[in-house]
Amino acid sequence: MKKSRILGVGHYVPERIVTNNDLSKMMDTNDEWIVNRTGIQQRHWFTPGVDTVTSMSKNASELALKRAGVTTSEIDFIIFATVTPDYFIPGNGVLLQRELGMGTIGALDIRNACSGFIYALSIADQFIKTGMYKKILVVGAEIQSSALDVSDAGRSSAVIFADGAGAVVVGAVETNQPGILSTHLHAQGEYAEELYCKDPGSSREVRLSPELIVSGSFNLTMNGNAVFKHAVVRFIEVIKEALDANNLSKSAIDLLVPHQANLRISQYVQNKLELPDEKVFNNIMHMGNTTAATIPIALSEAWEQGRIKEGDLICLAAFGSGFTWASALLQW
Repeated sequence: MKKSRILGVGHYVPERIVTNNDLSKMMDTNDEWIVNRTGIQQRHWFTPGVDTVTSMSKNASELALKRAGVTTSEIDFIIFATVTPDYFIPGNGVLLQRELGMGTIGALDIRNACSGFIYALSIADQFIKTGMYKKILVVGAEIQSSALDVSDAGRSSAVIFADGAGAVVVGAVETNQPGILSTHLHAQGEYAEELYCKDPGSSREVRLSPELIVSGSFNLTMNGNAVFKHAVVRFIEVIKEALDANNLSKSAIDLLVPHQANLRISQYVQNKLELPDEKVFNNIMHMGNTTAATIPIALSEAWEQGRIKEGDLICLAAFGSGFTWASALLQW
């Protein structure tokens, strides 16, 4: 049996930067309010007619492939994590496959929101361990800004979410080499409506109507207090679960890369785990929350900055809509 290893990482974000001062012109907010509650100073939003989920994921994927030293012809499968695909159907995996000229390889889309990338990485890990595929492209990409309510009513979520794409190439290696040690996936659907976008839903008499649009049900709805309360518990639980599964202590972690939901959540988790600053990577300050793209974007930036070195023990953890949460422990 083989094991899987991340061979290369890449990311792409739109050129348009939206600062907190920019948002203060759209709604009743200010830089101090946003930074105090989220830690975010700026974020990237897409430009209509220029950026798409497909174009961003293509740029991120090409960089990941280049860094991995892998050609498109060597990729056996695509796993694409997004809740904001370019089309209602089909999923974005086939659109990326077409753009990269990857023939007829399979493409799988998953809709696990903020936990989507780790879920996708776990699926890739299983495919490689079974020997079904040798190299898999795993992508997390989102355009969230077009679904935000940029009014006073929606400011609690509008100041957080952003756009971007990240990608990794996962390949088969021998079991004695560094790679993914374990992944851990959880969900609790009873809290689905605490963080969700209701429409367009198929169970309506009419899927799309002027009345639905006016109702605001197409905008993201988030109970921020409930999300924070559950996130800080589940983050710590799932990180400890990964460490326990591999008989490791928290001191063994070289770098924790959490989903960039809110800097205050990351700092709370860091304090509870007693990890020094150099062992936690956060980029939400200038990236915002890009949902399924946060972890691969952060991995790519951390690698670029020399924060990840060969042999390091890296822990990935995420929590989000569903509620879903997950972790992955890997040796780089």
